[in-house]
Amino acid sequence: MKPVSDETRSDPELPDTSEALGWAGAKLDELSGGAVGRVEGVLVDAADGKPRWLLVRMGRFGHHTALPFAHAVAGIGRVWAPYDRDMVRQAPRIDAGQPLTRERELELCAFYGIGEGSGRGAEIADRPEGEVTAEPAPPDS
Repeated sequence: MKPVSDETRSDPELPDTSEALGWAGAKLDELSGGAVGRVEGVLVDAADGKPRWLLVRMGRFGHHTALPFAHAVAGIGRVWAPYDRDMVRQAPRIDAGQPLTRERELELCAFYGIGEGSGRGAEIADRPEGEVTAEPAPPDS
């Protein structure tokens, strides 16, 4: 499956952090309905606190990765993403509970086809090297 452009969902009414945190524990499926993993949390922009990434666990004892929050849609007990399981499994691994630096976020953006000139890539491209750009959302957001 090809990466989704950042323009896939340009809806200015994305869920807020508290609603996004309600997705934790939901199964993550690809659009065709196949299981991908489980949503474990949300990473928010370190400056404005808006949700930017879903923290995803791959398998029961698997690794963690992140996928663009704006590319996901939630339903009752499920979240759907326009990426197939194999693609998400190949995404860069991240440490759950740890913040993301600008470089790590740009690596994730590149993996999902989000260039430095658009979307999240453009938002963080000019931030200083090594700066924390995304962090786990506090549970009481």
